[in-house]
Order: sequence, then structure tokens, then C-alpha cells
Amino acid sequence: MSKRTWALIAATLVSIIYGVTFTIAKDVMPKYVAPFGFISMRVGGSVLLFWLVSFFGPKETIDKEDYPRIVAAAFFGVAFNMLTFFKGLSYTSPIMGAVLMVTTPMIVLILSAFIMKERMQKRKVFGIVLGLAGTVTLILYGRSMVNAPNATLGNLLVFVNAVSYGFYLILVKKLMDKYNAFTFVKWIYTFGFLMVLPFGWNEFHAISWATVPVDVLWKIGFVVVFSTFLTYLLNLISMRELKPTTVAVFIYLQPLFATIFAVSLNKDELTWVKLFSAVLIFAGVYLVTQKRSAQ
Repeated sequence: MSKRTWALIAATLVSIIYGVTFTIAKDVMPKYVAPFGFISMRVGGSVLLFWLVSFFGPKETIDKEDYPRIVAAAFFGVAFNMLTFFKGLSYTSPIMGAVLMVTTPMIVLILSAFIMKERMQKRKVFGIVLGLAGTVTLILYGRSMVNAPNATLGNLLVFVNAVSYGFYLILVKKLMDKYNAFTFVKWIYTFGFLMVLPFGWNEFHAISWATVPVDVLWKIGFVVVFSTFLTYLLNLISMRELKPTTVAVFIYLQPLFATIFAVSLNKDELTWVKLFSAVLIFAGVYLVTQKRSAQ
């Protein structure tokens, strides 16, 4: 398979993992772990994993002029991104959180047009709109707002997270073009951990580990290893071959895979509306990922 095909597979795997993460993270917080305390564990555990893996990767030296970009990527892609998302998810419902997250491709498309001077092709714009239509139909049909103690604030925080992640995708692209992923991702997470620690230390220290069930511990481990460590590596691999707007559109697949996960556990039912939504989502992803010329 070509490098582009591998990149598309990596982006799809990220969507599958994130689709499951919405439910898993909500099972952990805020009942057992407060949002910022969860983020401290998520980022701290990933830092250890990234540094461990980096010892087996290529040896490269980062130029001093690139550290400001790494710090900015750590802020938008790790600290600000995760803090606003987990705090927002604790206030709003997973469904509304997913609705707002699918605005990321729109945000990236606009930012890329202004910052990277990327052309907004009609085909790509139509694909994004098509995917958005399918996603909104999928996650809103037959649902109601539940488990949302402060939906307004939660929705605002999740939207801010989507904007932050859009900036991250654009910032990290130039680093991907210059270095191997293992060279700089450990630094992104190290700086990110230093940024989130002041916010999460008290909540982490307040965790009553004796009352945390074993299945919740496994869910915490899943978020650290798969939802963070593995997904960021896969995202970086996909971004080496794909444009930020192409990577961002795979967010549309997250609620689709979340539905498949729920149906497999008999927590949801498959309907014609959901099947129709799936067709719209895959059609949107297809239009955005097809290219007329070399990337």
C-alpha cells in the first residue's frame, strides 16, 4: 500500500478510538476522577510512554528556532485542548460534545485558508458540509439532552477546544515536514504536562483510589494508552502525508464509530436514519480525501 493509504488508515483508527473514548471518559469523570485530575494522569502517563518509545526511534536534534512552535503546539494541542474538552464534557452531554467537535474541520479549513493560503476547493467544502449533515443527523436523531449539569458552559468549552485543536493541526504540520514524529512529540507532551499540572494536581491528589472500581482503572488506562499515546502517534503519521483539512474531516467518523460501539453492546439500535447518516459521512470523507494533484 502507498504511504497515503497508510495515512488514511491511521486517521480512521484515530476516529474509532476517539468514538469509543466519549463514552469511556464520561464513565470515569466526574464520579471517580475530576476532569483536570484526569487530564494530569492522561498527559503524565503519555509523557512517560513517549519518552520511552523515543529511545528506540531516530536520533535528531531540534533546532532552537523550532521550540516556540513546539511550545505553541503543546498549548493548543495538549494543555488548552484537553483541559477545555474534559471540563466541557463533564458539564455537557457526550452527544452535544460530539456535535460541537465536528466543527473542527470547518475551523481548520478557514484557518488553513488564512494562515497556510490553502485553496478552499468546492469539492472539499461540499464534502465537509455533507459530512457535517450526516453527523448532525446521526447524533441528534431521537436523542435528548441528558446528563448535562451546565450545558451552556460545557458547550462553550468544547467549542473552544475544537478551535484550539484546529490551531494545533496547523502548527504541527511544519514540524512533521521537518522531523520524525518521535523527535518532537515527546517535547510537545513534556511542555503540555508542565502546563496542565498546576490545574490538575489538587484534583489528582483528591482521588480516592480505594473506591475506584477495577473496570474504571482499566478505562483510565485505555484513555492514557490508546486515546492519547496511540492516537497522537497515528495522527502524526497521517499528517505526514495528508493536509490538516483532510485529517480534520475524519472527526466526522467519530460519532459513527461511537454508534457502532454502542449497538454492539446493545446500548443503542440501528435505524434507517443512522444508516443514511453513515452514507453521508463516508461520502463526505471520500470527497475530502480524494486529490486531484499530489499533496
